Amino acid sequence: MSGTKPSLVAFDDLTLGYDGVPVLSGVSGTIAEGDLLALIGPNGAGKSTLLKAMMGEIKPLSGAVRLLGLKPSDIAYLPQRSDIDPSFPMSVFDCVAMGLWREIGVFGGVGRAGREKVMAALETVGLAAFARSPIGSLSGGQLQRSLFARLLLQDAPLILLDEPFRAIDAETVENLLTLIERWHGEGRTIVAALHDTRRVRAHFPKTLIVAREVVAWGPTKEVLTPANLGRSDQERAAWEGPAAHAAEARLPA
Repeated sequence: MSGTKPSLVAFDDLTLGYDGVPVLSGVSGTIAEGDLLALIGPNGAGKSTLLKAMMGEIKPLSGAVRLLGLKPSDIAYLPQRSDIDPSFPMSVFDCVAMGLWREIGVFGGVGRAGREKVMAALETVGLAAFARSPIGSLSGGQLQRSLFARLLLQDAPLILLDEPFRAIDAETVENLLTLIERWHGEGRTIVAALHDTRRVRAHFPKTLIVAREVVAWGPTKEVLTPANLGRSDQERAAWEGPAAHAAEARLPA
């Protein structure tokens, strides 16, 4: 799966779950440097859980996730919007400036150079005029733009995106896709949990389909077949049951 490029992340017969109940099992393979990988599957299939395991937020039930030549601080992570509290009292500028933490530390101040970087990131996503606005005053699409601006400042080699296009307008989606393709052109590695197979086909060269286990992983044109998509639905249906529902109650998509 990694081709000729070096691998950045390896999964060794990985099983993930909650309270001992597996959600995603038997994942083996590697993500290569420079991959632009879509992670798809039905709701509750373990997509968010796999991203969080890569971040080190969830420990495996068995197997391992290995970062190869990366430190945890080399990963930029965009959680689902449902994990973000827009009522938190901070400005758009301050929210985006959090992306400088690798440079200034958790409690460091933002100097002149940092302020210029924050404003440049806001300009890139079209939010410079909203720098002093409360983060809670933004629309859904504007909030997502601000979070992408924060990712810009993190300057990370590996970027994980959990449903980055959910419930935002089509224009914002296209603008954010342009940013993702820019990152990919810079040689960064991007893994995005997505639902829209049309956008996956158009923009993501590689795809991983999960549904309690790996259904298919490889070049998108070979993976996104009716048979594989149907199999993911069948795997999900076969897994339905009391244990699955109990696990899913604690689990994002």
